[in-house]
Amino acid sequence: MKKSVLYLFLALAIGMTGCGKDPHTLNLSGTVKNISKGKIYLQRYENKSFFFIDSTDIVDGRFSFTSKTKLPEIYGLTIDGSGENPFHSYILFLDNNPITVELDTIHEFKNTTVKGSKEHDLYLELLKNLRKSTISDILKEHPSSLAALYIFYRYYSYRLSPEEIKAGIELLDPSFQQTEYVETLTELSNTLELVSVGKPAPDFAATDIEGKQVKLSDYLGRGYVLIDFWASWCAPCRKENPHLVKLYEEYKDKGFEIIGVSLDNQQAPWLKAINDDRLPWLQLIDRNAWAGEGVKKYGVRLISANFLIDKEGVIVGRNLKGDVLKRTLEELLTL
Repeated sequence: MKKSVLYLFLALAIGMTGCGKDPHTLNLSGTVKNISKGKIYLQRYENKSFFFIDSTDIVDGRFSFTSKTKLPEIYGLTIDGSGENPFHSYILFLDNNPITVELDTIHEFKNTTVKGSKEHDLYLELLKNLRKSTISDILKEHPSSLAALYIFYRYYSYRLSPEEIKAGIELLDPSFQQTEYVETLTELSNTLELVSVGKPAPDFAATDIEGKQVKLSDYLGRGYVLIDFWASWCAPCRKENPHLVKLYEEYKDKGFEIIGVSLDNQQAPWLKAINDDRLPWLQLIDRNAWAGEGVKKYGVRLISANFLIDKEGVIVGRNLKGDVLKRTLEELLTL
């Protein structure tokens, strides 16, 4: 009898250790094209930024992670440990199933392949058909998909009205309601109602080049102020900068000012971009990036983004680019 009980306990113990997979342990491995040795970094994805979790060696072009972390969830892989440029990370949808990655760093991850993650497969499919689908159709078909939630959060939210964002949230599975993604979307829908044209410009603070805290309100009341949200790693921002420099030189003595607010999380690339692009106006930085005070108060989810504020502190235009901004300044400042 005692032996039978002992055998039963042994069988249960063996079964418990052998059955199932640890729900919080990665089984991630792969290769890195054209790199035989070095380091590869695992990052957590949070509010459109990447943060270091773990690293491992690349040996003969191969790597593996068995990190204990939250799963399923969105992560990033990079060979650049600084995390200062989000485009230097490859986004991944991971769970505790065996997942293999062939990371192509030479062509900005263009030819990277991922096997073993159904959510990642769905993400690539949805990404390929962005222009053919509405977000409501995507969420109705995939209400419990992390990939669909990310597509909503990353690629649709910045161009939706507050009502459309709230409607999309309602289509999501209840299990997502307490996630950071839905919290951000909910906050965004509320914020967008407060920063429409005709509304008072919210005040916020950020740090200037000398490390001093500066408030937006200190620069209002003298004329028209353009708040320009940008970053050194943002190609469209850098492309727009020469046009802004030209307009600034033309209208700075007629009551026009610009305040640049960077989403860089490192100071060095920010300062280099200011110098390279020869930006003469006030430059501020909030290293919290997408979680920065100004970004959150103005509901910025895509850069470059800007807001034009009059001397009464009222928003009179938003996301004015190129010739549209020029015509607007001509109308406002040549009366």
